Amino acid sequence: MERITSTKNRRVVEARKLSSRKHRRRQGRFLVEGLQILHMALDAGAEPVEVFYCEDLFTGPEARALLQRFAERGATLVPVAPHVLQSLSERETPQGLVATFRLFEHTLDQIRWEGNGLTVVLDRLQDPGNLGTLIRTADAVAARAVILIEPCVDPFDPKTVRGSMGSIFNVPIVRVKDVAHLFRTLRDHRVRVVGTDVREGRLWGEGLWEGEVALLLGNEARGLSPDVREHVDAYARLPIVGKAESLNVAVAGGVFMYCWLRAQMDHGPR
Repeated sequence: MERITSTKNRRVVEARKLSSRKHRRRQGRFLVEGLQILHMALDAGAEPVEVFYCEDLFTGPEARALLQRFAERGATLVPVAPHVLQSLSERETPQGLVATFRLFEHTLDQIRWEGNGLTVVLDRLQDPGNLGTLIRTADAVAARAVILIEPCVDPFDPKTVRGSMGSIFNVPIVRVKDVAHLFRTLRDHRVRVVGTDVREGRLWGEGLWEGEVALLLGNEARGLSPDVREHVDAYARLPIVGKAESLNVAVAGGVFMYCWLRAQMDHGPR
């Protein structure tokens, strides 16, 4: 393919539109950059569509090896000029590759409820950075899935993908609108629903992490919604000994996920 030198090229214009949720849905794909994240996407079996690359910006052998991996996976390789790649990148110093992947999703029916696992349920989160961090932490503790109660920030938002550091490709992400159906499913699989609250519940969730657990985290501004609270089996809280009113949801969620992991490790190697 001939090298693209204009930022007004149709392929480039369509790819830039992927910063918008509306266009991600219309095109059925999303934009990813960062050599490590791109490797993780391919390792996880994500389906690449197009790869925009500029060899002038390659700084070592890794980018060229990654380009070869994309070629082997059947992606369309699109050579572009440095300024064109810069227009597609959100980095100050692009690494020479930006790729698009097919959108993907999982359903509740695809979650494998075996053993004593952790499922993270997020109640209408709105900040892409928080979501990306929570997905990354869920991956770190080997959570079963991350369930998003809609309306929720798009997991394929560039800030979410970047914040997840590639973990979005490793953890099943499930989006649900029917709250009652979600909690019926959890109940059918004997999952204990542990809600989080700044004022009520057991400190550190002590004694709540045994068996199958769903950690329920609320919206950044409003906390847990009334239609979600009615399904909570028990509450957990973290101590606040300073003057802060509350904790960021991604920070609190990370602490609770590791409380769960510690409880598992205390009962044998993981």
